[in-house]
Amino acid sequence: MRIYDTGTPSQRESATLPGEQDHEARVRAHIAAAVRAAGGWIGFDRFMELALYAPGLGYYSAGARKLGPGGDFTTAPEISRLFGAAVAAAGAGVLGEIGGGAILEIGAGSGRLAADLLEFLGARGIEPSRYWILDVSAELRDRQRTHLRERLGDRIDRVEWLDEPPAAPFDGLIVANEVLDALPVVRFRWSRAGVEELGVECPDGERFEWSARPANPALATACDALRDAAGGDWADGYESEWCPRLRPWATEVTRSLRTGAVLWFDYGLPRAHYYLAERRQGTLICHYRHRVSDDPFARPGLEDISAWVDFTALAEVGDDAGFDIAGYTTQAYFLAGNGIDAHLRELAGADPLQSARLANEARRLMMPGEMGERFKAMAWCRGLTGAPSGFALRDLRHTL
Repeated sequence: MRIYDTGTPSQRESATLPGEQDHEARVRAHIAAAVRAAGGWIGFDRFMELALYAPGLGYYSAGARKLGPGGDFTTAPEISRLFGAAVAAAGAGVLGEIGGGAILEIGAGSGRLAADLLEFLGARGIEPSRYWILDVSAELRDRQRTHLRERLGDRIDRVEWLDEPPAAPFDGLIVANEVLDALPVVRFRWSRAGVEELGVECPDGERFEWSARPANPALATACDALRDAAGGDWADGYESEWCPRLRPWATEVTRSLRTGAVLWFDYGLPRAHYYLAERRQGTLICHYRHRVSDDPFARPGLEDISAWVDFTALAEVGDDAGFDIAGYTTQAYFLAGNGIDAHLRELAGADPLQSARLANEARRLMMPGEMGERFKAMAWCRGLTGAPSGFALRDLRHTL
């Protein structure tokens, strides 16, 4: 799914596509202006916000292709319809218990998961009242419309694109696959002498550099708690990230759900594992054309920047918002618990080549060295009698 970039900087630079260098230059100039306006220094969360979401310029706001073979990374719905079949199985139980409802998908990628959910739910005789898509990327919205029109035909009328979460209370299901990892994070460095925030300077108006400043009280307090949760044995120079935007963002996008469930899928760890002493460089990661690096300054506007999710923090947000944290497990166990083997047989039919292809896709979704262990699934529920299907085979809530 992801190929590590072992090339030299010059080799990586030569991999840029025609027209990309001009776009990157515009993004660099925009961020450099923001650094100057802020007095010569901005926090990394602000840099990440601009690089990913600056209107018309940021990675998710401009027109570059992001997903699939011609993009920068591949998500589970892009790998196989088996993922959508499993999520649909969990969603069918939720909608069945509450007597129907709407679905809100946050960050719908290419639209494949939306199409899969609507097709698999329709095959079960379940038609959501509405299918909302909340996505900030104009390029992805266009891809979603094209893909859904091809797959659904006139049923695309059931789909509506939103610029903000629904204001009115609704019953149903919220699905968010690989969204939390793209929330801007604060970077920090810990030592016995104190905590520093790692921000960004632009000394020549074009080149970005890390620059440390004493942490504010909120960051210092957060670091003390994160260190204690992981055993308290960080060495001087320990670096990682913290996502203060997780709480307000996740609270806001789920606020209107009256009865139903929220299904979160992303790569991440419980807090005690996330902030282990041996993970001394944090989890910040960048993707460009299926190559991975740890340099967020290499191609601003052209590469994805993300960090792993603290699932303990996500559980705390859900609990404080009045949800039951009904399930937490690995993606592999979630898929197994939702009958991925049966879905494979159903989709393959009597075609041995199709069966072999789907089996290979299932391995990519489930093997520990692929997505099976690194990716986790979490369910928040409100007003349900139990957890959605997929969380019974292996319950990891005790690790949060």
